[in-house]
Amino acid sequence: MKLQKEKKWRQHVGNRWYDDACGTAFALELIGERWSILIMRELMFGPRRFSQLRAGLPGISAKILTQRLDGLEALRILQKRQLPPPVSAQVYELTEWGYEAEDIVQMLGKWATRHPGHDPTLPLSAASIIMSFRTMFDAERAAGFNAKAGFRLGTDRFIVTIGNGEIETQRGDTDGADFTITGEAENIAAIVYGKEPVQNLESAGLIIFEGDRKLAQKFITLFPLPEKF
Repeated sequence: MKLQKEKKWRQHVGNRWYDDACGTAFALELIGERWSILIMRELMFGPRRFSQLRAGLPGISAKILTQRLDGLEALRILQKRQLPPPVSAQVYELTEWGYEAEDIVQMLGKWATRHPGHDPTLPLSAASIIMSFRTMFDAERAAGFNAKAGFRLGTDRFIVTIGNGEIETQRGDTDGADFTITGEAENIAAIVYGKEPVQNLESAGLIIFEGDRKLAQKFITLFPLPEKF
């Protein structure tokens, strides 16, 4: 029985078999393959089509993405679902258990940004910048701050709501936001994490800002990066 169980798992984890009862070792067996955690990150805000996943992960080939999706599905981390008409498209979404890994994704990100080699100016996806807001949010800095921020990142739309020292993020229409920023995710990161003045990117045509500028200026101060070691 034990040998049969090992064989079942081995076919989905490749060579990442540590023969170690530690939960950390088993987690690496499940999601330690290159791209696996990033695919999960892209799915943290809801179902995505294959083409949308590739757009969020431009460095991955269609073949590797297919392999990773098949593996994560076999491991019960994600599942396929057919959208009803008139869309009639197949999407991938995390299982309930898969969504529980968000804390892991956030903690890995926050831990790694302390390294001097972390470069916040590199390209990143829409899901990545919004996930970073959840990860780096400083409740103390946000005391007394209440606002709804809209982000138009390519074809993606997100609403980030801050109030009572808490943050909520979700995909959705930006109507009703106190302010909205339109641009590429890396340009949003330049404002929030690179401390680039909003006016500089506006002047260069890299972002479009609409709404309450005072709230926006306060918003971008609420996500400090950890100190480097």
